Amino acid sequence: MAALAWLLIPLLAAIGAGLWGGWASRNRETAGDGSELAGYARFREAMEKSHTGG
Repeated sequence: MAALAWLLIPLLAAIGAGLWGGWASRNRETAGDGSELAGYARFREAMEKSHTGG
């Protein structure tokens, strides 16, 4: 019976790893990069102004 318990531990770990892998690789709807790209553009403009203004 103890050997059966030791064999169930890796089996349960493999099932858990498979479930986690499926959950981690699921397709997620993303909002897109529009707001982040707009923020980066504003950052670049501000940096260009600070270099050319001084």
